[in-house]
Amino acid sequence: MDLGIKGRKAIVCASSRGLGKACATALAKEGVDVVINGLDTKRLEATAAEIRAATGVKVIAVAADITTEEGRSKLLAACPDADILVNNNAGPPPGNFLDWDHAQWLAALEANMLAATLMIRGVLPGMCERKFGRIVNILSAMTKSPRSPDLGLSTAARTALIGVSKAVSREVMVNNVTLNNMLPERIDTDRQKFMAERMVKSQGITFEQARQQIADSLPAKRFGTPEEFGATCAFICSVHAGFMTGQNIQLDGGSYEGLI
Repeated sequence: MDLGIKGRKAIVCASSRGLGKACATALAKEGVDVVINGLDTKRLEATAAEIRAATGVKVIAVAADITTEEGRSKLLAACPDADILVNNNAGPPPGNFLDWDHAQWLAALEANMLAATLMIRGVLPGMCERKFGRIVNILSAMTKSPRSPDLGLSTAARTALIGVSKAVSREVMVNNVTLNNMLPERIDTDRQKFMAERMVKSQGITFEQARQQIADSLPAKRFGTPEEFGATCAFICSVHAGFMTGQNIQLDGGSYEGLI
């Protein structure tokens, strides 16, 4: 299927590795020029070179902290006429509700709600004027099914972003601008390796046993792949998804048990 976005321009936040990289790569394969972002300059440049070699599109690497005004300004300046924005950022580490103080709550909101909200604010006027825009927020399955108290900081901040995006989506869809959220769980990235390593320490099992235990907890009995995730993102950004907005798309191996 031709997604109809060849020649478009995208900003993909936190994309030197993991889910962000998967989305940037998938968009580049569709002929989209991409601005990628990260904090580790060496890794960022390596990712940019890898995507260029694989796809032949224009790739701009911007080392910037999107939780800061300066970082967001650098990204927006690198692509002032973005057609696509993929918001992504690392979440706060797991912890205990009683240990989280005021500063930690504010940091979570800055990283996982306000950074994305202000990036949306930066690209939205141009998208509306040009009558095309696709905004995708990479969030978490926990926003729809918050069953892990130790992820409370992340869940609360990301759920707030869903609320903002839903409200904005209704206003701008008339301009062919959509805002949708991707809710991953158990996609095979460094995050899942980290979670398995925690289980190794807490349960005294091997790394392979921890990985298998995680996979067996899903109806799919396997991890999702970054390629599956990126391909879904690319479709949401396509011309074919213009009638879908304000939605939460789960990529979770069937783990969610609800109906809506």
